[in-house]
Amino acid sequence: MTVEESSAPLQGDGASTTRCGYVALLGAPNVGKSTLLNALVGEELSIVTAKAQTTWQRITGIRTSGNHQMIFLDTPGIVAPVGLLHRSLLFSVVEATKEADIIVVISDPLQSLIHRERERIKEVLDRASAVRIGVVNKVDVADLNASRVERQWLQDLGIPIVHLMSARRGTGLEELLRDLGENLPIGPFLYPEDEVASAPVRFFVAEMVREAIFKQFHEEIPYASICRVEEFRDAGNRTYIQVTIYVERESQKGILIGDQGQAIRSLGISARSRIEHFLDKPVYLDLWVKVLPGWRRKPEQLRRLGIPVPREDCVQ
Repeated sequence: MTVEESSAPLQGDGASTTRCGYVALLGAPNVGKSTLLNALVGEELSIVTAKAQTTWQRITGIRTSGNHQMIFLDTPGIVAPVGLLHRSLLFSVVEATKEADIIVVISDPLQSLIHRERERIKEVLDRASAVRIGVVNKVDVADLNASRVERQWLQDLGIPIVHLMSARRGTGLEELLRDLGENLPIGPFLYPEDEVASAPVRFFVAEMVREAIFKQFHEEIPYASICRVEEFRDAGNRTYIQVTIYVERESQKGILIGDQGQAIRSLGISARSRIEHFLDKPVYLDLWVKVLPGWRRKPEQLRRLGIPVPREDCVQ
């Protein structure tokens, strides 16, 4: 880990004064925001796959240690706002940066962002007034010169603190946490000290099913699928969970179910294992697939599925 420059931390608050604030994780798709969130919180809250743009809804993770409480906002990757779904995702990013006390801008030296992609990130960042900290991720597998290029780009954005680290391995994590803690505003904790997330359990269960879809299927299926928990109740010695997977076309439904139901059974086994580990109890997972034509293009459907839709003039 390298800190190129150091900003002066807030002084004079005393050892017993609590600090609490929102930390938004910002960057292009697939730079490792979700991996970093999971490492910072110490729990697997956010979807992590090899595919880009897997985070569709803002995920809030909480880390409380000593007199510091950090509320992390894992945001969707910043992409061109083409289509209603992508406009909605970008709107979510902008709103998170407005709320944040600290913005962590993450770059990936394994990616070669074009000028317009870098400018899009700068435009989002320029709308916010929060403290900025940079992270060059994946340095354990990246070329040293590429890491230096990304570090320079972050510095050119006016970011005074830049860490070279590996979220996957945890390299540099403690140093990043130190700088985050020093830049948190003074204030009371907003969540109980034992909480690690603000969303209900149902949200994370649906995300785990969606994660299994991303890992099992390819091409358009993961990006055309969204999951919602319809029922969640104790059933004897296990928890019964019914999840509906919405897709856009009948052909996608057929692929998800598979020949004689083989694909959906395999999906259920994979997702159930992850959910049982998360809940620490046996689960009966009941998966249903339904067609919701063109849900990614319809504001009323996106709102129904929990994705905020901006006004026409909110995201350009």
